[in-house]
Amino acid sequence: MCGIAGIYHLSTPKPVDPLRVERMCDAIAHRGPDGFGVWTAPGVALGHRRLSIIDIAGSPQPMASSDGRVMLVFNGEIYNFRELRSQLAAHGAQFHTDGDSEVILAAWQRWGRDCVQHLHGMFAFAIYDLADRTLFLARDRFGVKPLFYAQLSDGSLAFASELKALCAHPLLRREVDPLAVEDYLAWGYVPDTRSILKGVHKLAAGHSLLLRHGADIPRPAQWWDISFAERHKGKAQDLEAELLHHLREAVTSRMVADVPLGAFLSGGVDSSSVVALMAEASGRPVQTCSIGFDVKGLDESGYAQAIAERFGTDHRSRIVSPDDFEAADAIAAMFDEPFADASALPTWRVSQLARETVTVALSGDGADEAFAGYRRQRFQWNEDKARGLLPPAVRGPLFGALGSIWPKADWAPRPLRAKSTFQSLAQSSEEGYARALSVTPPELREALYSPDFLALRGDYRAEQPLVALMNDAPARSGLDKAQYADLKFWLPGDILTKVDRASMAVSLEAREPLLDHRLIEFAAGLPENMRIKGVQGKWLMKQAMRRYLPEDVLFRPKQGFVTPIAQWFRGPLAGAAREIATSTVLARTGWFDSARIRSIAEAHIVGHSDHSRLLWQLLMLDKSLSGLGISG
Repeated sequence: MCGIAGIYHLSTPKPVDPLRVERMCDAIAHRGPDGFGVWTAPGVALGHRRLSIIDIAGSPQPMASSDGRVMLVFNGEIYNFRELRSQLAAHGAQFHTDGDSEVILAAWQRWGRDCVQHLHGMFAFAIYDLADRTLFLARDRFGVKPLFYAQLSDGSLAFASELKALCAHPLLRREVDPLAVEDYLAWGYVPDTRSILKGVHKLAAGHSLLLRHGADIPRPAQWWDISFAERHKGKAQDLEAELLHHLREAVTSRMVADVPLGAFLSGGVDSSSVVALMAEASGRPVQTCSIGFDVKGLDESGYAQAIAERFGTDHRSRIVSPDDFEAADAIAAMFDEPFADASALPTWRVSQLARETVTVALSGDGADEAFAGYRRQRFQWNEDKARGLLPPAVRGPLFGALGSIWPKADWAPRPLRAKSTFQSLAQSSEEGYARALSVTPPELREALYSPDFLALRGDYRAEQPLVALMNDAPARSGLDKAQYADLKFWLPGDILTKVDRASMAVSLEAREPLLDHRLIEFAAGLPENMRIKGVQGKWLMKQAMRRYLPEDVLFRPKQGFVTPIAQWFRGPLAGAAREIATSTVLARTGWFDSARIRSIAEAHIVGHSDHSRLLWQLLMLDKSLSGLGISG
């Protein structure tokens, strides 16, 4: 795993100061502490920070092709590089290293921009072709590895693995995009459709960008997409066997490394499945680690310990406590952009724990999105059935009225929390799912914003890009569209961003076997009743894993990697909750109604409502703006 950066002059091939790229690379040294290099030519400079995983001594970067005509900087792992190496060698390619980087160069020289179609893995890379002076940027299918880019005031384009590297360039403009603030308040992160800074872009998952001297920046081209349009046919037991084959291949292909390797183990279905298959394929105990909490209802460490004992792993665990709140500044610095998924804190802690003994850790991310494991997906499935019972002209007014008068009761048992369901049923399937996915609903955002910010936001609403994405999805049902949205919007923007930044902050490579694209493509074709059955999501996956995992792991209610911030903000961190309203940076922006924030904080502290996620959002926004040097 590594960090990359570079500069490319779009107009004329003017010289590039290598010191500028060096400073950009220094800003992301945590991504690659084992090596550093910068290469320059007229109009271009490429920089690289290396974390050695495969071919430790033999694959320094930037790397030249065997004929010296192509240069590469690459972040990620290509899991089928050995097969590709043999295939390319049969067509005359020559190799001088044993790693995957040189395979990408040879693939580019044989297939051009279509080389990405042949790569199985996680990656973000830049290739400069000296023959035609083009720069090619590409990102993997799911966006496991990040890639930011921006056009600078001198007309050049800069790119890097993290925003902090772009911010190290003196010509980057630092002006907050107010529409990104709207996005952040809605989702708890800034999705890949936007960046917190105007003029900074994220290359979307499964997209590439080909740049030429003398030409404008084109629109990125999509080179991969996931389709839910077709359904597999066959008996459940046959599909179960095929799924297990895909799972085994996905896990074993990601166990190749020349450094110590282990796994994150939460005790849930997904990480336990990965550990079970690792143990099956390994000739020695798997190294596992987990994080627990000092709030009993949220602590899964006992389940993790039971799985560790079942498979004889070398297991270590640690507890996260309210004292870890002091790490909020470090968390904000990791992400650059505001990021409010509070599970970033335990993800960072478990990465620190893993890095004490391993350099690579496998995670269980991706299964919920692919196999319908989230409760919101099951609700969407059932709500769509209800939507079909009434025409929109009746359903909208009826449930809209019920949603407006029904009290919001966070304290009540779940069956009595009907307000959000009524609000969702009043809308289209796509709009209802956008509401389910959001952290802060539109009516609360409206109440938080100042008149000046409402004018800046204009007619834009954060839900619009997601609704458009779902409307255009290659899908057959509302459940398909919901899963498509999770894979294309939620997964890269939240889950994968969290794991990448938290793991790379401690120079740990995280691998996601359950995001093998062949496994995901198989899952997308499963009939709905093999994804959801009754109240059980991930039905076929759980059936496939019954030979490995106990019933109390497979079928207990999903808990997730939750941080107990609600309890913290009512106890030892109540003072921090009250201070959010008077934060210097947020106050200077003039974006929010301070009195409204104060009342929200007090309502949470005394237990009238649960506003912990919103309070965490505002806190992390304040810290991120400070870190970016934004003073309001």
